[in-house]
Amino acid sequence: MDQKRPVRVRIIDVATEAGVSKSTVSIAFNNPQRLSAETTARIRSVADSLGYRPHPVARMLAQRQTRTLGILTPQALTVAFGNPFFSMFSQGVASVGEEFGYALLYVSPLHGSLARAAGQASVDGFVAIGLGEDHPEVEEIRSAGLPIVLVDSAAFPEHGSVEVDDEGGAFAAAQHLVELGHTDFLIIAVEPPYFAVGSDVVSPVLDGVMSRRMRGYRRALEAAGIELADERVVTGSAGFDGGVGAFNRGLDSGLHFTAVLVMSDAMAIGAIHAANERGLTVPGDVSLVGFDNIDEAEHTHPPLTTVHQPAREKGAAAARLLLAAIDRRGSGQPEHRRLGTRLIIRESTSRVAGERQEVNSET
Repeated sequence: MDQKRPVRVRIIDVATEAGVSKSTVSIAFNNPQRLSAETTARIRSVADSLGYRPHPVARMLAQRQTRTLGILTPQALTVAFGNPFFSMFSQGVASVGEEFGYALLYVSPLHGSLARAAGQASVDGFVAIGLGEDHPEVEEIRSAGLPIVLVDSAAFPEHGSVEVDDEGGAFAAAQHLVELGHTDFLIIAVEPPYFAVGSDVVSPVLDGVMSRRMRGYRRALEAAGIELADERVVTGSAGFDGGVGAFNRGLDSGLHFTAVLVMSDAMAIGAIHAANERGLTVPGDVSLVGFDNIDEAEHTHPPLTTVHQPAREKGAAAARLLLAAIDRRGSGQPEHRRLGTRLIIRESTSRVAGERQEVNSET
């Protein structure tokens, strides 16, 4: 016996049965506040009796909503997803998005232009990580009327923002090593990623975060009477390989150091690997502190002393602020949140021996 396909009830069927126009049925489902409560209830009752359900795409177009949140990153996605911190942050955004029925769309530079990519994204708003309000992308998003929440950027009155206490966390990391008796330091920083807007190269997007961490390091060292020369700051790309390369460059430069402050855990794990490859022990020869407290940090050999920042909480907070901004659409005051950091002491740091073994390029 042939099975007949069920006949889909159309909006015109509901309109005919309820004695109203198709547009009135659409309003009853998408903008019920424009109708009386009695009319809305009658139309929906007819729809239920007929088994009508609004088509999700048609409803999205009628409401001018995509039910999608955009995560705007100035790095190529192949680079961003190689950073465990970014994945943890994205989990936080996704957890809130899924709770409220929103999908995620990652937006990264398109043919070298982040502005072009942002302009083509079908989203209800953006979480912009590492972009300040003065960047062209933010201006374009604002001109388009899309809500935006800035992450790891200075707070601006017009947009919600989320950041962590980078300077305080870095201060605690450096102070910890000072208290262990270290006086010869190397700092491994993330080299600034540049990105193009059209033919223009704009400022490094991570400058704010890295500057705040550097201020924290310097403040702790200066309080201990330790001078940090510029050559004691080496940079590398964000990630394991960047940490390997930066540590080796510091070692090959002939600098003497017993302590290393690293601005990301992924780089710190690379630095530990490089030290081991060069015949050095951590923390016997060199103590090392990371930043982020990614999941892998406690499973390194040795487990990594690091500064914890709540990456998932930061993502979730940004998503909640964005959803609030989408609901407000310009009304009310945006919220600015600053989350705390804390030092997690594990086994990659130790006190300097009475007769300190200095690290140099000939080790």
